[in-house]
Amino acid sequence: MLHLRSIVPADRTDAVCSALAEHVGVTNVVVVPGAARSPEGDLVTADVAREAANEVLGALRGLGVDRDGSIAVEKIDLSLSRVADEAERRAPGASDDAVVWDELNRQTAEGAELTWAYLAFLTLATMLAGIAAITDSAILVVGAMVLGPEFASVAAICYGVITRNWGRIRGAVWTLTVGFAFAIAVTYLCALAGRWTGVINISALPADRPATAFIYSPDRWSFIVAVLAGAAGVLSMTAGKSSALVGVFISVTTVPAAGNLAVALALKHGSQIGGSILQLVVNIAGMLVAGTLTLLLQRFVWTWVLRRSAGSAERPTPHG
Repeated sequence: MLHLRSIVPADRTDAVCSALAEHVGVTNVVVVPGAARSPEGDLVTADVAREAANEVLGALRGLGVDRDGSIAVEKIDLSLSRVADEAERRAPGASDDAVVWDELNRQTAEGAELTWAYLAFLTLATMLAGIAAITDSAILVVGAMVLGPEFASVAAICYGVITRNWGRIRGAVWTLTVGFAFAIAVTYLCALAGRWTGVINISALPADRPATAFIYSPDRWSFIVAVLAGAAGVLSMTAGKSSALVGVFISVTTVPAAGNLAVALALKHGSQIGGSILQLVVNIAGMLVAGTLTLLLQRFVWTWVLRRSAGSAERPTPHG
């Protein structure tokens, strides 16, 4: 269940309550007249089944509540309510299958923003990956994968494609490009400094790296893994399964490939530069394809569920 909190202009409170009452997935509607001061209006709260969230939010936007008031939605960790259980049961579909598009829009908007925090996390992850390449450490590779924030930008591109939000796509592509360029450049400079100061006491990356050779040796499995990870990542975001998203982070070798590329450039190890670039491109491409197709499939399936539910509701009940 989701908890809806809205500030509604007083002249639209009755209309909002009527809109909420029309949805079988809404319950526990509470109205506190004149409670809001900025903006002024009535406070209207309700518990909404996740499956009904898109329709409810669309109805409130249609009444201009988002423009003249306020709409906030938060997840309910625990709800002990018979009427809430019934509302969730009556709502079409299953909560884990429902995509709250406004929520996904907000999440992907953050992934399209180039911030110092984004650059810092991506740079630190790439530097860890560079150390992993030098020491052939699988543990550091996993750590770099988890630390990297790049999947948010990939998801933003996927969302932009299916909604034709070209601004979102441009922002996310810019964030990915600048982010990786900055992270690789910093790691490259650090590797050069380490080589000049003797911290890195090798002239080239080891030729035999059983634990991390996959980073610069892309094959058909690299693309397959990226496709699976892209689909799982989008599903974990839309269903709110954050624990599953961690599994996505440790499945793809975008950040490790970037770290290996930086160190290979610093140590002038030409044979691994091309492989690292190809690995990075293959992984991003695979996630983009899978993420976009997953969102399209989710939208199609959920539209079908709603139409089927509407058809069942309109079908007359036979009398014996």
